[in-house]
Amino acid sequence: MKYISSLRMKAIDRNCAYLGLLPLQLMENAGAAVARSVKEKLGNGKVLFVAGRGNNGGDAFVAARHLAGIPGYAVRVILLGKGSDIGSEEAFHNFSLLRFSRVKTLEIRDSNQLTASEWFSEADLLVDAVFGTGVKGKIKEPESTAIELINKEGKAGKTVIAVDIPSGLDPEGGDFDKAVYADLTVTFHRMKAGLLTEKAKEYTGTIKVEEIGVCADAEHYVGPGDLQMLRKRKFDAHKGNAGRILIIGGGPYSGAPALAALAALKTGADLVTAAVPESVARTVASYSPDLIVRKLSSNVLCPEDMSTLPDLINSHDVVVMGMGLGRATETLETVRKILPFCRKMVLDADALSALSGVLFETLAGNCEIIVTPHGGEFALLRGVETPEDHDAREKAVREFSEEKGVVTLLKGKTDIISDGKQTLLNRTGNPGMTVGGTGDVLAGITGALFSRNPAFLSAACAAFINGSAGDLAFEKSGNALLATDVLEKIPEIIREAGIG
Repeated sequence: MKYISSLRMKAIDRNCAYLGLLPLQLMENAGAAVARSVKEKLGNGKVLFVAGRGNNGGDAFVAARHLAGIPGYAVRVILLGKGSDIGSEEAFHNFSLLRFSRVKTLEIRDSNQLTASEWFSEADLLVDAVFGTGVKGKIKEPESTAIELINKEGKAGKTVIAVDIPSGLDPEGGDFDKAVYADLTVTFHRMKAGLLTEKAKEYTGTIKVEEIGVCADAEHYVGPGDLQMLRKRKFDAHKGNAGRILIIGGGPYSGAPALAALAALKTGADLVTAAVPESVARTVASYSPDLIVRKLSSNVLCPEDMSTLPDLINSHDVVVMGMGLGRATETLETVRKILPFCRKMVLDADALSALSGVLFETLAGNCEIIVTPHGGEFALLRGVETPEDHDAREKAVREFSEEKGVVTLLKGKTDIISDGKQTLLNRTGNPGMTVGGTGDVLAGITGALFSRNPAFLSAACAAFINGSAGDLAFEKSGNALLATDVLEKIPEIIREAGIG
C-alpha cells in the first residue's frame, strides 16, 4: 500500500499552490468528501463538528456548510478557541461562511464550557477535526477535554468520524498521549504513515482514502513544498552547525571548484574549504575572501595528497569532488583512494570517471553518495547510452540508483532524481544554463543541503534551487547569463522558500 508522511503531504499541498491550485480549492474538496461520508453514515439527524483552529478545522467548516444545505440535518460546530485565532486564511474564510449557512457555532475559551455544553450528548454523529496531522507534543486544554468528550459519546454508541487522522494520533506513527477512537477515518489523497501502525488500528476504525484533486505534477515534480521539508537553521546555532563542506577539485581548471565552493556558501553552509592543487590555489582564493583554500602538493590531484586529505575529510560533513579535476591517470587513482574515507559525498564531473561497479559495491553501506552526471557522464557510469525517451531515461536512473545504492541527479532539460525507491523530476532552469559552470554551482548547492538533510531530498531541492536561480538570472541576462549570475540569485530563492 502506498503511503506518505504528513510532511510530504504538506509539501504536496504547497506545490499545488505553486502550480496554481489554491489551498481553498483543496479544502473545499476535502470538506465535501467528509460531508459525503457523514451522509453515508447518517441519513438525517444532528451532526456535531468539533474543530480546531487549523486546516483540519477548515475541512470541517466546509463539510458543515455542505450538510447544512441538505434537508434533515441539524448541523453544529464547536470551535476550540476564538474565531479570530484561526490559523489560516482558508480556514477562517470557511468559518466565516457558517453564519450564512444556518450552522450554529460555539467558540470555546476553556474546557469548562465544553463540559457544560449539551451539544455532545444531543448529537447523533460526531466529527473529529481537532488536530488531524497538526498535533505536536502533549495535548493541552481545551483539546484534551474535547477528545475525552468525543470518546465518551463514541462509547455510548454514537458514530465518530475523524478528519484525515484521529486527533491525538501521531501522524508519523510515534508514541502519543491520547487520541480519538473513530469508527471511520477519512484521509485525503494518500494513506498516512501514522494510520498503518498496529496501535493506530485501535483508533482509526475503517479508513477511507479520498482523492481531493491534487495535481499529479505537485507530487512528481520538485517544488517549493519540498524545500519546506529541509531542516531550518536554529536561532541558537553555532559556527559549523549549518554544515562544513570540503570541495576537492581544480588543477586543469580553477573556476569550477571556486563556483562550487561559493554556491555552498550562498546556500547557507557555515564553512567551506576548497582543497585544490598548488597550481590553482592562488586563483581560487582570489574569488572570495570567504573561501578557505588548502593547497595540495602538485599541479593536479595526486596520490601524494593522501597524506593530508583524510584529516581534512574527517573534519568536514560532506565532500564535494570532481569539478575541474581533469582525468589524468594519477588523479582518477587518487579519487578512488579518497572515496573510502568519506561519510557523505557528492560526486560530479571528472570524479565520475573514477567510478566502477566494483568500487560502488565496496562503498555500499559505508557512506552516502549523490552523483550528479549529465547524459554523457551517465552513459559512462552505466556502460550504455543514456536513452532519449523520458520514460526510458527515468527508468534507467531509477534502476541504476537502486542497483548501486546511490542517489542520482541526472541533469537535463528535465532533471531526474532518484534513490531507486522514489523518483522526482525538476523542470526549473532554461537553455541559458548550458553555459559552463552551472553544473559546478549545482554540486555546491547539493553539498550544502546534504550536510543537514537526507540525500534524496538534498539532491531534489538542489536541482530546484539551481534551476530557479538560473531562471531569475535569465530574466535579466537572457542567454548571456553566467554561472556567477546564478550564484547571486541563490539566496533569493532560499529566502522566498522561507528556509533561509
